[in-house]
Amino acid sequence: MQSIPAKNIDEYIAFFSGNVGERLIKLRAIIKKAAPMAEEKMSYAIPTFTVGGKNLVHFAAFKTHIGFYPGPSGIAAFARELKAYKTSKGAVQFPLDKPLPLALITRIVKYRVNENTKILAKKKAKA
Repeated sequence: MQSIPAKNIDEYIAFFSGNVGERLIKLRAIIKKAAPMAEEKMSYAIPTFTVGGKNLVHFAAFKTHIGFYPGPSGIAAFARELKAYKTSKGAVQFPLDKPLPLALITRIVKYRVNENTKILAKKKAKA
């Protein structure tokens, strides 16, 4: 991934044109719809969504794919559905020559929202 000198997600997406830019716009919209309470920021020089200050998901554009980072728990929970894609412990690669699996991304984001919400509730209960 090349380093994109973006201060926010709008600047990051604006750096890309054509198919890649369109995919990033769709991905951002689907994340916002699945997690309307999430806040946007740049972290690790890539677009990041947080809930309660805790990272939810990240995404980034590459030469041949869009990287989506729901963390290890997001990958593990959807391992069967992600078999068609290259994955690692906390990331999945969506090839640029195939449609984004928007329904799957929505389910992963909602799963992560639920997970973060439970973690934050436990922290509040202990405080």
